[in-house]
Amino acid sequence: MFPDLKALEKHLSSRSYVDGYTPSQADVGVYTSLGSAPDASQYPHAARWYKHIASYAQEHGTLPGDKEASSKLFGTAAPGGAADEEEEIDLFGSDDEEDPEAEAEKQRRLDEYNERKKNKTKPTAKSVVTMEVKPWEAETDMAELEKTVRSIEMDGLVWGASKLVAIGYGVRKLQITLVVEDDKVSLDELQEKIAEFEDYVQSTDIAAMQKL
Repeated sequence: MFPDLKALEKHLSSRSYVDGYTPSQADVGVYTSLGSAPDASQYPHAARWYKHIASYAQEHGTLPGDKEASSKLFGTAAPGGAADEEEEIDLFGSDDEEDPEAEAEKQRRLDEYNERKKNKTKPTAKSVVTMEVKPWEAETDMAELEKTVRSIEMDGLVWGASKLVAIGYGVRKLQITLVVEDDKVSLDELQEKIAEFEDYVQSTDIAAMQKL
């Protein structure tokens, strides 16, 4: 829970959404509790998030999550909690007298623990990205535009859900979610590939990005 805007700003400095990787009732609850957009000069991350959630206004009632519980996320004291800590092993006994067998057992357990840490596989770094693709004009075939965008295949790239968002004068932009492996996929390179479909694409923007 977030007692004030400062806490919300800190939370959103490394996240695109209040909870999870897609808009939910948690976002709607905090958005509704705020009542108005935060000052972008003082709370840039919260202001960016507020504007993004506002674009889903027509879908607020259908987003997943507990609406009643989410309405209490902002403006109340955040409960204290213990931070996640790396697994620890009790390597030391409580007896004051040294026991050769006990010492040998402690050393064996220490060696096993260090071996497990050494062999622990480092998880693949991934990011969830929300990309916006703008067409040249209202007459652009958006179904064909999305088809060409999804035709791009790269190792470490997975396309996700998408929707069309009105931006004025009958023009709609494609808003599409994707998951990338950070070490394999360059977003700059991906945007350059999309820009090559110049018959459909005017520009691309990264609207949101969050580490998994």
